[in-house]
This record gives sequence, C-alpha cells and structure tokens, in this order.
Amino acid sequence: MAATPSFPYETRLNVLHKSLEVIDEKALADACEFTWYNQTLCKVNDSVVRLGVVQGEYHWHKHDQDEEFFYVVDGLLLIDLETRTVELSPRQGFVVPKGVMHRTRAECRAVILMVENAGIVPTGSSTSHP
Repeated sequence: MAATPSFPYETRLNVLHKSLEVIDEKALADACEFTWYNQTLCKVNDSVVRLGVVQGEYHWHKHDQDEEFFYVVDGLLLIDLETRTVELSPRQGFVVPKGVMHRTRAECRAVILMVENAGIVPTGSSTSHP
C-alpha cells in the first residue's frame, strides 16, 4: 500500500522475508529514503515484525482489538498517550495496550521495530485527537 494524501506514510504490508532467511535491518534502514516508512519484515505465528524508519509525527489513533510493541534500534521515539508521553531510547521497548489512543513521533530520524497482529491496520481504527 503506497502513501495516500490522508496518511502520507510509505506503508508496505508485504512480508519481505520467509522463515530461515537472514534479515538485515540495518541495510534496509540505511537504504530508506522516506521520512515515514513501515515495512513488514517477517511473520511469526499470527504476528508480524515491522521495520519503521520515522521522523515527524504519526496521527492519533488506536487499535480496538490489538496491542502494539515498539522497540527502538536507533534514535529516540516518543509515544504520546492521552495522559503522558513515553520516551524510548535505543534498546528500549514499550507495549501500547489495545484500545489506547496514541501517536508516535520522532524529532530526528529513528529506526524502530514493531511487533503486532498480522491483521492489524497500521493507521488504526480512530484518528481523533484526545
């Protein structure tokens, strides 16, 4: 799925690697030319691991049926919740529970990994600001 005017992010839901293949996250991130990029790397059981190369703000949203795990590889990721902002540095992770309104943002380029249900809609089920 390519970027659209309503969600100007480069989101690729195709599974890039199968089981038993080596995944070179650094090479993929280094080659990325997009400001906000999301690529599904692999499937693990009923979940997927996605690479995010991000800078700027994602829109406010929530996932009514799914949790999301964010893990920072490089840079600094901020996760805004309705009541607080969580700051993640490299080698730190955080789970956003299902139904919780949130947005991710990075003032400078950050590289992250996300683990989520394979059927999740990355843009969320609601775009209202808290």
